Amino acid sequence: MYSQKVMEHFRNPHNMGEIEGADGVGTVGNPVCGDMMTIYIKVKENRLEDIKFKTFGCGAAIATSSMITELAKGKTLEEAIKITRKDVAEALEGLPPVKMHCSNLAADALRAAIEDYHEKKKGEKK
Repeated sequence: MYSQKVMEHFRNPHNMGEIEGADGVGTVGNPVCGDMMTIYIKVKENRLEDIKFKTFGCGAAIATSSMITELAKGKTLEEAIKITRKDVAEALEGLPPVKMHCSNLAADALRAAIEDYHEKKKGEKK
């Protein structure tokens, strides 16, 4: 049912944890399945210097959280915000159709963290 890549990221999640004093934080959830995901980002010179996640949910939610951090780390904010649910699913070598919503959450949480970063930056300029 799950690819080897999904199982690897579920069993040994990459970049799991929290960033103290994160530059941006994005939390999203799916009330239907109960998955909750938070992405923390540290930005340096418009690049994602560090990214971590905390996820409460199924194996696919954990795997997609792990994969989005791998895909985004080191990218510029403009590159990272363009990562789609399809990119996440393809990087994991596929997800069962019933679990595709999990990859939506990962992309949405990353976007929310980047938007949070931009909002904080706007607040500093005032």
